[in-house]
Amino acid sequence: MSPELRWLAWSLLLGLLHLVLAAAAARGQSGLPWALGPRDTPQPPLTGMAGRLQRAQANFMETFPFFLGAVLLVQLSGRGGSASALGAAIYVWARLAYLPLYAAGIPYLRTLAWGVSVAGLLMVLGSALPWAG
Repeated sequence: MSPELRWLAWSLLLGLLHLVLAAAAARGQSGLPWALGPRDTPQPPLTGMAGRLQRAQANFMETFPFFLGAVLLVQLSGRGGSASALGAAIYVWARLAYLPLYAAGIPYLRTLAWGVSVAGLLMVLGSALPWAG
């Protein structure tokens, strides 16, 4: 398995971690009866850490498809190398850092982690493009 695919596997686990943490925090606010019921009424807006975890999960889901596509392009084009492997690692580690930073409500470092993750994603994508070398 290539390094990029290994990092993709780690990012899938990170996505599941986002899902579990956001769901658990939401259940703490809306309650288990609402979650187990028919959900005919909308869930009340989440506040505090539960809301931040929900938004962090949504943000992960916004960038993950691009990361997945970039890794698949690298694999299918056979253009993987040290830059794409490093970019994939940077993406996953930055996204991992983003989760507790967002959950704790730390704004500037959270934004920095997001920017670093996008830079890693662009490194992977850049490796797959024909003009990248």
